[in-house]
Amino acid sequence: MPPSLFSLSGLFPPVPTPFKDNGDVAFDQLQGNLEKLNQQPLSGYVMGGSNGEFTSLTNDEKLEAVRLARQVAPKDRLIIAGSGLESTRATVALTKQMAEAGADVAIVVTPGYFKARMTAAALEAHYREVAEAAALPIMLYSVPANTGVDLPAAAVAKLAAHPNIIGLKDSGGDITKIGQMVNDTPRDFQILAGSAGFLLPALAVGAVGGVVALANIAATPLHQMMTKFQQGDLAGARAIHLPLIEVNTAITARFGVAGLKAAMDMLGYSGGAPRLPLLPLGEDERATLRGILQKAKLLA
Repeated sequence: MPPSLFSLSGLFPPVPTPFKDNGDVAFDQLQGNLEKLNQQPLSGYVMGGSNGEFTSLTNDEKLEAVRLARQVAPKDRLIIAGSGLESTRATVALTKQMAEAGADVAIVVTPGYFKARMTAAALEAHYREVAEAAALPIMLYSVPANTGVDLPAAAVAKLAAHPNIIGLKDSGGDITKIGQMVNDTPRDFQILAGSAGFLLPALAVGAVGGVVALANIAATPLHQMMTKFQQGDLAGARAIHLPLIEVNTAITARFGVAGLKAAMDMLGYSGGAPRLPLLPLGEDERATLRGILQKAKLLA
């Protein structure tokens, strides 16, 4: 499919990676989670994202997760694979392997180890080389809270002109910046919110959807919110969005990956413990999270 024909609209959960007690990836549990997510109103899956603990996985584990997702997911759901590494050469190599593993799109996080030297020029050169070599479309991924690098709006505007760069996941949450990027990029360049906490405001300024952790456990209300927004029912969309903000904060900024995994356990998925150096939630934290889920009516 030509890159320009890929639609990134809708919801894409960054799928967590379950582990066995010995720390190995529990691919059977991952398959079970994907089969349950197949019943939700989603447009596809991000494999190897931040909530998939991609920095703690080997490349072989990342590739196997993508192969599994492609086998389990309906054909009309996109498999978006995280292939961003610290060097451009390594990113090119992994991106090629992701295409061979069955991914439809590669999402490439900004390199951040040499963050002081990750100028706009350096980032543009990095992404252009990856896009030129890739056999599948590329999404940019800016998550400054994790990488320390905020992809500048002007760089996004330049990169959006490349025919193989089709969109951006922006996790910075600056709505003014998102609106500016929508205005400054071609109409077929697609911007997705990187958190459900600002999904509705991002839609209001032109985002087409979201890659959001909350979609792992609350896809239905998020889809209902997006539908109401698209129908022009802003009040209805807001009524759904506002009660979900506390839940989203709990499973992202407050408790992180361990919080999302604990919430998945509570809601019948296989979450389990994260891989070290991340630690699972303590009992008090789990009790707090349970109360937040109950308050939002996600858990009886």
